[in-house]
Amino acid sequence: MRLQTTIGGAALRKLILVELSAEQREAAERPHDECFAILGASGSGKSTALAERAATLRARFSESDPLFFSSQSDLDEFAVALLRSHGKDVTLVDDVDAALLFAEACAPLFALEWNEFSAEQLDPEVPGLRSPERFLRSAFRLIRRLRDADVAPAFFLSRALTGATEFYARPPNFADPNLLSATKHCYHDSLAVEREELSRQRRREIDLAKILAKLFERYVELVESSGRMTGRDAAIAAAQLLERNRDDAATLRARHRFALIDDAQELTKSHLRLLGAIFGDRLHGVTLCGDPSSVVTPARMTNSKETFAFATASIELHAVFRSPAMQFERLGGPRDEAALIAARVADWIAAGTAPERIAVIFRSVRNVELYEEALLERNVPVLLSGDSNVFTDRRALDALALLWNVHDPFAHEWMLRTLGNRAIGLSDASLVVLCSEPPDPQRALFAFDHEPAPTVRATRWNPKRDLRLGWNVIRGDRDEALSDDAAGRVQRFRQLRERWLAAMHELPFERFVRMVWSEGLARDGEPDSARSRAQQAILRRLLQRLNVFVAQNREATIADVLAYARQRMESDLETCQFDETEGFVHTLNVEAARGREFEHVVVANVRPGGFPRWYSPDAFLFSPRLGMIPKDNVGDARAARTAKFSYYLYRSRAAQQYYDRERRAFQYAGGRARKSVLITAGGPPIRSNAAPEFLEELRKRP
Repeated sequence: MRLQTTIGGAALRKLILVELSAEQREAAERPHDECFAILGASGSGKSTALAERAATLRARFSESDPLFFSSQSDLDEFAVALLRSHGKDVTLVDDVDAALLFAEACAPLFALEWNEFSAEQLDPEVPGLRSPERFLRSAFRLIRRLRDADVAPAFFLSRALTGATEFYARPPNFADPNLLSATKHCYHDSLAVEREELSRQRRREIDLAKILAKLFERYVELVESSGRMTGRDAAIAAAQLLERNRDDAATLRARHRFALIDDAQELTKSHLRLLGAIFGDRLHGVTLCGDPSSVVTPARMTNSKETFAFATASIELHAVFRSPAMQFERLGGPRDEAALIAARVADWIAAGTAPERIAVIFRSVRNVELYEEALLERNVPVLLSGDSNVFTDRRALDALALLWNVHDPFAHEWMLRTLGNRAIGLSDASLVVLCSEPPDPQRALFAFDHEPAPTVRATRWNPKRDLRLGWNVIRGDRDEALSDDAAGRVQRFRQLRERWLAAMHELPFERFVRMVWSEGLARDGEPDSARSRAQQAILRRLLQRLNVFVAQNREATIADVLAYARQRMESDLETCQFDETEGFVHTLNVEAARGREFEHVVVANVRPGGFPRWYSPDAFLFSPRLGMIPKDNVGDARAARTAKFSYYLYRSRAAQQYYDRERRAFQYAGGRARKSVLITAGGPPIRSNAAPEFLEELRKRP
């Protein structure tokens, strides 16, 4: 984060100077006390120019300690460090933990425990609330964006109420031919509204705004009281701290004097507020480096135009340091596409390219097992980064299953996974036997009647019968009904589990986990094969995540660790950081590829639904001018959608803006390559106006 840890010494500076273009030298030497911007497209040498500007600052102002942020996450960590230096007990968490905190804020709402409901001040029949999980996800995404935009709960409610008043006081012409032609025919009924229906929708909208504002306020309270903050929360808290303590802000300004920020187009208003608290409203001494047109992530609320407007001077770099050869391939289906990608990657490696200098980039890596398997079949080691969830990887699930077996042998989904994996390898017939009753079940059951059943079933059926698989495995009640080979495998597992159970109470967590995995997991593939190396990398990544949780929760038990893993498994916000391990081809999404460069790049699955993803608006949107925009028309309604939502999609051109951002992400992905970029798709083009076909657009270019 600090400049001296980011920029190299004199030798590196000399090397940079030799390679600098005239534009880059000018960017490095321009006045430093103003807010300055270095702009340029992908591959134009912006980061190199920023590095040289930083080295120049160090040489010219040796008494200062400039700040260097290579990404917005560095700024997040700086905000946390700043809060801690002022005695605040703060833990930096990701969006998964933040979503759990928000779920805690929502719990009384879903239980209808608010006094406003009993007093009939609020109607629980509001858009989205019929499906609590969907409501929770949509509300959290909205509040996340509001925090990015540095919007407080009170201001949000004020704008929502004002927007509702202004919109419904003078509603637009819902019979406008342009509006009707832009709206799908199946949603035309949402525009056939009269004043009474609009009044009803307004009441629902206002109740929704009040509910969201109260949840928002409660979430902020929980963040501040618990100290568990995302980067956006920490940036706001740090800015508020400095705004209350101007002497501390002046001290920071005098100490650092300068700040240099790469990928500045990703800065949010909360980040800009923190920078403004240190360097003043005009950000004097701050250098912003980035490409305003390469904002690709929908997860954060950014406005690159407003960000770079702070600069009083700027320079745009036009040189092109990456001009890869481009090739397009459209195959008959995803399997053919995956096979082609694997063959091409194997050829690049055979020609001398290091695996880590090759990337296969998707819009999302949530469901790319087919492509990963094709690479492993070619003995190409591969690692996933970005929005991949390591806790749902099949190799990680096998490892977690063993820990569940030690902690709770009656968690049968995990026990079945272990018994059926390659380490034990029981057949379906053997599993049926282990799930069945022993010849004399009464004897076994009565022997344990003094113990409470591990689960409770609200019927007269004995709850211990629900746990028959667990009993049969740990007590051996059905060993005699198994074949000798199957019985021997179960007995060996039983002995190992007893050994692991003792180790769980005696060994440190990491040693215990390593012991269980080394003894209970079968290796994927031959030693040193791509499959084996990929399995070990996944296990290292999983163990690292579990270790971090244990380090942050010193009193955590194995049950707590497994509960944490389950929460992560079930979240669609889980991500994996870019792994720098050498010898692996990188399979990653566009966000994880930010700021990185590879020799060869494959941009894969370039078809609607893959790249770009389909446009699917949330259950409710928010506009500072229009207020809340609910999607679902609930209550005594004749149409599925609200009139305001249909109007907003037309007026804001929301779908077009979404696909424009997806197009920028596509262009950015291709710009990560130095030598060649291969763009692939599986299946014929979709002849529809619902979503663009990026591959076909490139083919048609002159």
